[in-house]
Amino acid sequence: MPAMRAMILDGPKKPLRPADVPQPVPGPGEVLVRVRACGVCRTDLHVVDGDLAEPKLPLIPGHQVVGTVEAAGPARPGGGEGAPRRGGFAVGQRIGIPWLGGSCGGCDYCREGRENLCGHARYTGYQADGGFAEFCAADERFCFPLPEGYPDLQAAPLLCAGLIGYRALRMAGDAQRIGFYGFGASAHILAQAAKYQGRKIYAFTRPGDAAGQEFARRLGADWAGSSDEPPPEPLQAAIIFAPAGELVPAALRAVARGGTVVCAGIHMSDIPAFPYSILWGERVVRSVANLTRQDGQEFLALAPRAGVRSVVQPYPLEKANEALADLRAGRLTGAAVLVVDPRAAQ
Repeated sequence: MPAMRAMILDGPKKPLRPADVPQPVPGPGEVLVRVRACGVCRTDLHVVDGDLAEPKLPLIPGHQVVGTVEAAGPARPGGGEGAPRRGGFAVGQRIGIPWLGGSCGGCDYCREGRENLCGHARYTGYQADGGFAEFCAADERFCFPLPEGYPDLQAAPLLCAGLIGYRALRMAGDAQRIGFYGFGASAHILAQAAKYQGRKIYAFTRPGDAAGQEFARRLGADWAGSSDEPPPEPLQAAIIFAPAGELVPAALRAVARGGTVVCAGIHMSDIPAFPYSILWGERVVRSVANLTRQDGQEFLALAPRAGVRSVVQPYPLEKANEALADLRAGRLTGAAVLVVDPRAAQ
């Protein structure tokens, strides 16, 4: 069996180790993808740091995978939602592999189009090996064709920072004054989409992060300031991208009556106690879990129309630990992307 380069997680809080491992063999209904680039997501950091407690071990992380179809596995047996899908992607076609890698297809959530809540879902780079490697196998039903006009490195962050950010934006409803707490990979993409939709954007960064605030203004934010200061006018919604529970009371104080606070991360530190008065007035606090295939289809159609462009910082595959460290320390502007194939278009 041919070998491939990969970065392996052996256990929580351990650095990834480079290794030569066997290439995956695509199973029924799967495609084998030659990875060109893979985004580095805060969820990867939560997996590596042990915040998410049920990873497959050893594990190849990575769930913002851009690559080309190398081969297809045998047809999927059975019928219904799991019916064979022959010829879904052509060999050589460029596709994206996202966080949601599969769901049961038969539970109430799946039948209602809420497969993101399926209790038997599988996640790329968590319960299944991901894209910090030269090859990755994935269920073709959960992969996406990628829009033209996006080089590989720019396309990678769209597959989680963009997709789950888009779901969070949807959960904010039709709010015209919206705050983004944490202006990293997701927020810098979603700010562009929200401006295209005609919304006013208020960007909140760590106190003292003047560079981050200027970055937000360059991408269209109408106001940028510190997370410990109020916006110049009440917000109609706020999305919290930073995994800091203390931002929930801060966002509640910033939104007007009837406003919504959306917690967009998969993990967050504990939310401190807060007075009922800042929740009263029909304010809503809600979380966002994963993504659906419909989210992916909608956002990947919207991004080119909105002129969304990812700001990326590339790292070679072998520097994955450095990329994770930079993300952990808040040293990134935009999104980190691993260049797996040196031929990946920038």
